[in-house]
Amino acid sequence: MAVEIDKLTVEELKNGYIYDIEGKAYICLTCKKTFEIGEVFTFENRIFEAFRAIKIHIESEHGDNFTQLLNSESKYNTFTDNQRELLSLIYLDHSDKEIAKSLGVSPSTIRHQRFMFREKAKQARMYLAIYEQAIEKKTSTEETINGKAHMGKELTIATEKESEHILNNAFECLSPLKLKTFPRKEKKKVVILAKIAEQMERGKRYSEKELNQILKDIYEDYVVIRRYLVDYGFMERTEDGKEYWLK
Repeated sequence: MAVEIDKLTVEELKNGYIYDIEGKAYICLTCKKTFEIGEVFTFENRIFEAFRAIKIHIESEHGDNFTQLLNSESKYNTFTDNQRELLSLIYLDHSDKEIAKSLGVSPSTIRHQRFMFREKAKQARMYLAIYEQAIEKKTSTEETINGKAHMGKELTIATEKESEHILNNAFECLSPLKLKTFPRKEKKKVVILAKIAEQMERGKRYSEKELNQILKDIYEDYVVIRRYLVDYGFMERTEDGKEYWLK
């Protein structure tokens, strides 16, 4: 399963894996190995579920994902060798003074390079924002409209009895919420997301960390749930993704 870089989120690139909703599996971006939900996997005589197994696999088979990204031969990786070395030392949390000594330059040079990295990151965000609005606005708008229309339709179709059946089959426990697996069918998704959204307080703004902690207790792949809560209109977030709240 080849995945084009433009189909990946920044978070997926950082994680080193994607979640295939239709296949109900996590897929390693480096070797494409698949870890299906419901299966168990053994590492050093210990058994792990899929979400934990994919993380262990990446670390044990491919090393640190940051290093994998930094040293990838992708044409989109435009860092020079010197920049890669500097970023590696920054990632290892070395101080400017330590980095300067290691590279044989002055601390002010390192501070300037850190500044340039930040400026490049800001430039990349602005470029992406402008590009997406200019090139993908129509597609994005159509998907949003169709998604909301479809969501409304599914909510209408799901009767109270059907919703109860969906919840009882999808969750191991309803108090506290423990989701077994996230479904493919739209009707089920909406019912489940609506139930999860009930765990949040209306009018309260949640930091990403706070929301992650709530969702982690509900489902192991909390990133998927967080994304769909926004995509399906149950929650909104700030542009930088630092705060979330019920819509």
